[in-house]
Amino acid sequence: MEKYIILHKKVGETPLSCAEDYRQTHPDLIGVPMAYAGRLDPMASGKLLILLGDECKNQTNYHGLDKEYEFSVLFGIESDSLDVLGRLSAGTKKTDEVTEEKISAVADKFVGAIELPYPKFSAKTVQGKPLHMWTLENRLNEIEIPTKQSTVYSLSLTKIETLSREELVNQALTKVNSIPEVTDERKALGNDFRRVDVRQDWENVRNDSSLPNNFQIAHFTCTASSGTYMRTLASLIAKELDTCSLAWSIHRTKIGVFNPDLNTWKIEY
Repeated sequence: MEKYIILHKKVGETPLSCAEDYRQTHPDLIGVPMAYAGRLDPMASGKLLILLGDECKNQTNYHGLDKEYEFSVLFGIESDSLDVLGRLSAGTKKTDEVTEEKISAVADKFVGAIELPYPKFSAKTVQGKPLHMWTLENRLNEIEIPTKQSTVYSLSLTKIETLSREELVNQALTKVNSIPEVTDERKALGNDFRRVDVRQDWENVRNDSSLPNNFQIAHFTCTASSGTYMRTLASLIAKELDTCSLAWSIHRTKIGVFNPDLNTWKIEY
């Protein structure tokens, strides 16, 4: 049996549902232990490394792998989850002066060793409980949000696109609705990712004539060490530009060991 497989996780899937759907179409894997090495958020897509059988016992050997992402940043709207699936705050800061030159200059500031806070909607465990549970229980004031020492090897702006407010809302709702309904009582506090409210927030954006008719989305390619959240980078890039943002899309393109001196991947899964 192979030690691992590489799956493509779609937007709307969880790593677990992605792995289990693959198992259902491969009878030889029925009953075989499977474990993912490096999770992806529901709104993220791309490469998912799945360990098989006895290799699951070596999961920690895969925790430090570098990653490459293609991700995009929507300026002018922010959310508490730092992505499309959160509760929104729209139009809090202007984006008129956000230019390609300024975005590229800001991106350069994040290359190198950097300490980044974990998103408050993340699986990072604090005192035995995931951060997202502290958040949903409204108890963040009882803890200190941890940070992660990361290395951003490269962060490059690849293009800027403009979407009308109508197009933006339609695409956002497609992403939000891509997740199957969550009915598990153990996850009742999350209340199906709060999607009743999230959907209404996006409809409010559609109907708010005080908001711009068009929004900018900046696309980036980033190579970084394990555990670097693109959602956090999206938020910090906007703050450096004196505006607000959310991660519009996140797609993982590579997993492995990056050699920054040669700008090549020594091992890629």
